[in-house]
Amino acid sequence: MKKRLIAVFSYALFWLIFFFIARLIFIVVHWAEASQFSFSSLAGTFWHGLKLDISATGYILLIPMLFLMPGVYFNGNWYKVFLKWYTYIIVIISSCIVIADTLLYKYWGFRMDYTPLLYLSTPKDAAASVTPFQMAGVISGIILLSSVFIFLYWKFVNRLFDGFERIRLWLPAILFFALLFGSLILPIRGGIGVAPINAGTVYFSENMFVNHTAINVVWNVGNSAIYSKPEKNPYEFTDLSSAKALMASLISKKGAPVKIINNKRPNILFLILESFGNALIGPLGGDSLTTPNFNRFCKEGILFTKFYSSGYRTDKSTPAILNGYPAQPAVSIMKDPRKTQSLPGILKTLNGLGYNSAFWYGGDLNFANFHSYVRNSGFKQIITQNDFNSQPEISKWGVPDHILFEALKDSMKIVSEPFLKVVLTLSSHEPFDVPIQPFFQGNDEFTKFRNSIYYVDKALGEFLDWAKKTEWWKNTLVVVVADHYRRTSVDVLLYSEEIYRIPMLWLGGALAIQGSEVNKIGSQVDIPLTVLHQLDLDVDDNYPFSKDLLSEESNSFAFYIFNEGFGFITDTSKYIYDHKLGRSVLESGANPEAAGKLGKAYLEVLYDDYMKR
Repeated sequence: MKKRLIAVFSYALFWLIFFFIARLIFIVVHWAEASQFSFSSLAGTFWHGLKLDISATGYILLIPMLFLMPGVYFNGNWYKVFLKWYTYIIVIISSCIVIADTLLYKYWGFRMDYTPLLYLSTPKDAAASVTPFQMAGVISGIILLSSVFIFLYWKFVNRLFDGFERIRLWLPAILFFALLFGSLILPIRGGIGVAPINAGTVYFSENMFVNHTAINVVWNVGNSAIYSKPEKNPYEFTDLSSAKALMASLISKKGAPVKIINNKRPNILFLILESFGNALIGPLGGDSLTTPNFNRFCKEGILFTKFYSSGYRTDKSTPAILNGYPAQPAVSIMKDPRKTQSLPGILKTLNGLGYNSAFWYGGDLNFANFHSYVRNSGFKQIITQNDFNSQPEISKWGVPDHILFEALKDSMKIVSEPFLKVVLTLSSHEPFDVPIQPFFQGNDEFTKFRNSIYYVDKALGEFLDWAKKTEWWKNTLVVVVADHYRRTSVDVLLYSEEIYRIPMLWLGGALAIQGSEVNKIGSQVDIPLTVLHQLDLDVDDNYPFSKDLLSEESNSFAFYIFNEGFGFITDTSKYIYDHKLGRSVLESGANPEAAGKLGKAYLEVLYDDYMKR
């Protein structure tokens, strides 16, 4: 058994060396860019990239480890022969990916993923973009890299699998190797944390080239192929030109907005609250006990009374809030760093105007590819769980929100204006582990959820009461908005409008109007355009899915998605469609058919745009 273990660990080391050399090749080929960065930055790509290297090695080991289990019962060199040819095949495939990626990166600006696989059905057309010299270089590189590692395997690793004899105590040995096989989930998943490993996990720099260098391109191709997107828009309800015409009539950019900001360059502070919903907000028709501070602040700002989340998870809602980009059914644009890199956004606009930007979150940004999203967005400062000292109250999701707000207060005693700060809370996420005595009595899940909301509301209230006493408050717009709500019982269906009705409240000394309401129906995708119009910025073309909630001429509607469907809400009608069923599941109001037609056009145009990014 000892001999087998040594051989397996040597085999794993062989692949780690392969991925080390692959990253080195990438740096050398792109030396013109790499030479602009310090040695420590480039060395960091190997250290951070090791996470994906180990994960990729874990995937490669799956089949060899599976065959090793019955192998303890048999004599002979059959396993050695099998592993040799398995390795040669994987080396050749991996070499093709590594060498092709070095060429494609120059043109694409992102590491190779599943996309080239879509062109294999038309190799002539794919090769038409490549010069003969480039093709010769790619082929030569593949042959050289493959030959070197096939030789290294044959010379140093292959002989370690010589003469495996049957293990006398074969049953315990099979159980041992079965346990070893099962343990591969740890390197594959990237550990035991909440978030499985993803491409964004290795992002560590403000510079995208350095982050891209840390990606294991073989892992990236495999992972994106497993989760590849359809080649054809699955939501084609009519021809695309007709859908776009309906969208043009729906998203009106006409009309000047009502001005509610007293200057053109206010500080902007986004407070994104985990799982807050209208059902818990007194002024929005909810209970009056769970969020006493939010209820109190509603009298001091501008409350949007008919507001909806774009999706049902934070990774779906955040691009809507900051980029004006709607959530998509079944997929999440945040999980694709290449696509998020192409998104416009309020941050990119304000960074260009000299704003100092920061993102604050008390948890692990690797969750749902948040890390790459935040980096791609262009935040100049990023504060996460790793920036806090060890706290005895730390929860499964990270630093409790009252500690997050205390640290935010400390950092904002002296600020450089103008600033854009985005703060994302987490304590009201399952398992609702908050460091206070329960305010509501009960041990059921909903009561625990209410107590967590009550705790976050308390931390929010203390922060805002402090902020109102600062010098920067008088020139600041605070946008308090939920990321989404949640199902509060099994009786609430996934597509229920209740899950998507969320609060949005504008506060701050930059408001020229206070204690009022906006009753137009809108959603998170409308936030960037509405805010930027208040700054007299002409950015309409950047936000094709957004409307200005403060323009009297914009239409009153909201579009939201669930797993395989959408809801479309207007002042007079509701239409909810389930794509798996191929029909609506709810129609109500004066003209739900018209609402359904508009909703389908919206989804068709959205997904077409998503696929092209």
